[in-house]
Amino acid sequence: MKKAVFGIAKTENQAVNIAHQLVSAGFSENDISVLFPDKAGTRDFAHEQHTKAPEGAATGAGSGVVIGGALGWMVGIGALAIPGLGPFIAAGPIMAALAGAGAGAAAGGITGALIGMGIPELEAKQYEGKVEDGNILMSVHAVDGKEVTRAKEILRDGGAYDIAYTGETGVSDSSSA
Repeated sequence: MKKAVFGIAKTENQAVNIAHQLVSAGFSENDISVLFPDKAGTRDFAHEQHTKAPEGAATGAGSGVVIGGALGWMVGIGALAIPGLGPFIAAGPIMAALAGAGAGAAAGGITGALIGMGIPELEAKQYEGKVEDGNILMSVHAVDGKEVTRAKEILRDGGAYDIAYTGETGVSDSSSA
């Protein structure tokens, strides 16, 4: 059974560095997710023509937003609006969870999608609050305990906090950095 390791990054550069470290450590690009508020309220999430980003998901491709350009290789990257919360950028399995939730995402927002991914409700609500405050939620799917440990180390070494995984009964390593 796959598990997901979650953590909060404070800045776009921090998230980009962590994502690259995860890929360098052998995690599949398809298993890494990011979710963050679209602070500009525009669709200037940069991506290049050769990426797997869906056409039309983000316009203004030449604007060069740091995280968009740096993570343009991620699968399913795009913009979405969550009623009551506003515009967000998401990529990876979390984008599929939010998009697949449809009306449920409108009612449950990020919390509902995270619960669907195996995060307990209390922790899911805490993560939603941190993302609403401008932080970046990251996750990576891991196959076994060794990958969980490696992912947690990469997140921690990269400066992420509130690190947890879906195989636990609560947020672990939750130190506010």
